[in-house]
Amino acid sequence: MNYCGSINTPYIMKTTDTDRPTLALTKQLIAAQSVTPNDAGCQMLMTERLSELGFHIEAMNFSDKHGTVQNFWARRGNAKPCLAFAGHTDVVPTGDLKQWESDPFTPTERDGMLYGRGTADMKTSLAAFVTSIERFVSEHPDHKGSIALLITSDEEGPSTCGTVKVIQELEARSEKIDYCLVGEPSSTNQLGDVIKNGRRGSLGCVLTILGTQGHVAYPHLADNPIHRCGAVIEALTNIEWDQGNEYFPPTSFQISNINGGTGATNVIPATTTLTFNLRYSTEIDEAGIKQKVRDVLDQLDMQYEEDWTLFGLPFLTEKGALVNACRQAISDECNIESELSTSGGTSDGRFIAPTGAQVVELGPVNATIHKVNECVDINAPDQLSRIYEGVLRNLLL
Repeated sequence: MNYCGSINTPYIMKTTDTDRPTLALTKQLIAAQSVTPNDAGCQMLMTERLSELGFHIEAMNFSDKHGTVQNFWARRGNAKPCLAFAGHTDVVPTGDLKQWESDPFTPTERDGMLYGRGTADMKTSLAAFVTSIERFVSEHPDHKGSIALLITSDEEGPSTCGTVKVIQELEARSEKIDYCLVGEPSSTNQLGDVIKNGRRGSLGCVLTILGTQGHVAYPHLADNPIHRCGAVIEALTNIEWDQGNEYFPPTSFQISNINGGTGATNVIPATTTLTFNLRYSTEIDEAGIKQKVRDVLDQLDMQYEEDWTLFGLPFLTEKGALVNACRQAISDECNIESELSTSGGTSDGRFIAPTGAQVVELGPVNATIHKVNECVDINAPDQLSRIYEGVLRNLLL
């Protein structure tokens, strides 16, 4: 049955949730309609509980042309090492409500799953951050090092006033994160089967091939840039950018848009644009990619203009303290050996890794993220909380 009613019904905790505290908090967060960049009270739910544990809470809100973004930095202790949990309270829009089987902002249990927008990406992880820390601090109030949280409401949007700005502020005052666990949904088939220990870089370009406009009946008086694009596409798609390495697949190149023409059928256009993106490994850098593209265009005797956008640098956390702590915690809780992967898109880890922090992503199964009827296993919230608690023990005891 499709759901097409109101999405304004708040979640009221059931008594049956009290023995599953992470599930209960996950439901409270799902009920907040925090479509990016709105936080809708999620951060207050978190900071109220963190304050009771002795965390110093700093609101770090920033604004630009896209609006104001709510962020907070919370820290308990000042000693090293600093283990930070990073995540986002914002979610993507629901899409067509008629396609949802239940209200996306009313957390709903059905057939052993928890449904709602943000269940996997990433309110389950946010709840698990809080409850894992509550148990750990209760049992180990004098733990070594520091625990921190960096939470934004801008990850699903432009990402211009969220994590990137908070990190700039921390760097300006020389406050360093040693280990960072990002709660992105990293798992593939079951909770904990994949840890993202890096991400590929993302570099985009709008390439304009220049020609000469003219009448289609007099092609000798014109230069058709659409025709020229054929050779460009063939050459660029056949480049071997690199061969990847132990952690990264080879760099990939994909064209997403081709635009040309004046709208008239009897006019050869003056320009054609190709929009493409490269997801690149640590075996090549931004300058190397640009040079390979320019070499191809020059060899083909193209006249062109280029407009590049760097969306994110690649980062990698090799096997070490943080990776080992996560793997051990997953093994203890789930009795599986996690795979390390750098696949997928970008995350806010790209802003944190350049500071020198070890960064991994560890969270729920990602099969339904951004989809209609987004969901996680009903046991995932409290199970993930125990994994995060294991990471805390492994690094701070």
